[in-house]
Amino acid sequence: RIEMCNFGVKVSVIEPGYFKTMITNAENVEKSLLSIWEKLLEETKASYGENYLKECLVALRKMQKKCNSNLTLVTDCMEHALTSRFPRTRYSVGWDAKLLYIPLSYLPSALTDFI
Repeated sequence: RIEMCNFGVKVSVIEPGYFKTMITNAENVEKSLLSIWEKLLEETKASYGENYLKECLVALRKMQKKCNSNLTLVTDCMEHALTSRFPRTRYSVGWDAKLLYIPLSYLPSALTDFI
């Protein structure tokens, strides 16, 4: 962003939270995760344990339920960044980005890891 300023280009960073898209589609992510798991060496699978895979799949399904389906929140920020005379430097989109991810980014790593 700062490097582009020298060329007269304004860059806005859009930081969305967790939204329902094809990237976050539980079925796609689950297939990808299982495909990767199947390709692992038996030694690696044993190190992680079968329980690890099960916990990942459960967490994935829980996160899917918390995804925001209102993508207009993101596209509205994009539109504002592109059409505004004075666009913001950063756009945090979604409650999780504003109330969780952004505040966590300011905390010390040890505290963030604990949370």
